[in-house]
Amino acid sequence: MLAPALGIVRLSLHVTAAAVWVGGQIVLAGLVPTLRKGADAQLVRAAAQRFARLAWPAFVVLIATGLWNIAAVHPSRQTTAWRVVFGVKMAVVVLAGVATARHQAAKSRAGLAVWGALSGTAALAALVLGVAIAG
Repeated sequence: MLAPALGIVRLSLHVTAAAVWVGGQIVLAGLVPTLRKGADAQLVRAAAQRFARLAWPAFVVLIATGLWNIAAVHPSRQTTAWRVVFGVKMAVVVLAGVATARHQAAKSRAGLAVWGALSGTAALAALVLGVAIAG
């Protein structure tokens, strides 16, 4: 049995935005060391800024489709365990957004490293928790 068309659209938009937000961070984390070796700091900064132009709109789509997902699953009808994991996921999503903003604003290498690692880890954790609550 196929899912209803609107559900397919909702989940497809959410997964695509997650692929950009989370997958893009993973790809960029893999590319930055190579970019740093062969080029000046401006190239790394330009690549990061270009990625941010894609990533932040994807984050907004994640939030919007996440709200749509909540409306579709009716949390009050879910188990206590589901609601707890969902609450943790929401906290991790907020952490991912804050850490990413702090990473983007960081001026020191240490700040970039700490906030970048926290951002990527939180984004990946949100993805895994999303899979867990999807069933």
